[in-house]
Amino acid sequence: MVKKRSRRDGNALMGWLYATPTAVFVALLFALPLLLVLKMSASRWPLLGGDKGLNFPDNYAKAVQNRFFADSLIFTLKYTILATILLIGLGLGLALLVQESSRWRNLLRASFLIPSALGLASASLLFYVLYSPLAGPLAPVMQRLGLSFLGTPNMALGSTLFLIVWRYAGFYMVLMLVGLQGIPAQVHEAALIDGASRWQQFRRVTLPLLRPTLALSTVLCVTGSLLAFEQFYILTKGGPDNSTISVVQLIYTVAFQGQNDLGVAAALSVIGLLALIVINVAQLRAFRSEGS
Repeated sequence: MVKKRSRRDGNALMGWLYATPTAVFVALLFALPLLLVLKMSASRWPLLGGDKGLNFPDNYAKAVQNRFFADSLIFTLKYTILATILLIGLGLGLALLVQESSRWRNLLRASFLIPSALGLASASLLFYVLYSPLAGPLAPVMQRLGLSFLGTPNMALGSTLFLIVWRYAGFYMVLMLVGLQGIPAQVHEAALIDGASRWQQFRRVTLPLLRPTLALSTVLCVTGSLLAFEQFYILTKGGPDNSTISVVQLIYTVAFQGQNDLGVAAALSVIGLLALIVINVAQLRAFRSEGS
């Protein structure tokens, strides 16, 4: 008994020793910045000057009372819903296409995945030139139609969504393809023997077994969409008429443009973080309840 206990204690000690570097790394990169943001959100902290003392809960009151807070929140939720539906739906559709196409599988997979190798900022600059009413290749056609890619709120949102779908559809295709390949072929064969049609197989076999992949993809997509910044900062600058200001762009504006108030920006960040946690927990619980 003594030898077993000492061996168990030794294994536990070795486990802690192995885990310590990772724990320190996580603490330095995540925990400490989070604590700093919490401190800043409760302090009077201008961009130049540092901590000027406690300012709680005034920072949170100013954050909520910001004239763009409600609009940016509504727009970000709208963008998140549309982007999630498009990316998950198109990613699943492309994965099914690639899986069914045996002859062109590698070519299709590479074609859909290539845009994912481009950084989002670089892709946004590329589409900024494409959408340009002066130098864009589609400018003459759009001028004849009397349209502008970024001239109205709906066109600006649609143009940004097109960029996001082009950039990330291949990534979600790969996630869905991994999930589809993890479904045993015997399950589909059994459903086929029972007389199930292709649609019935997809609805009653593929989708239920693909639920973990769908849950992961949805959480990733929702999180990325709620934290959207580069595409709006480069393409629309929040316009036209401040109609495409995302929550993260509002945080950037409060911190580094106009107010130059890091305390209020930190309060907005904390509110955004709490909302993100609540939304992701709700998603996971919804998928878990459907699975049970």
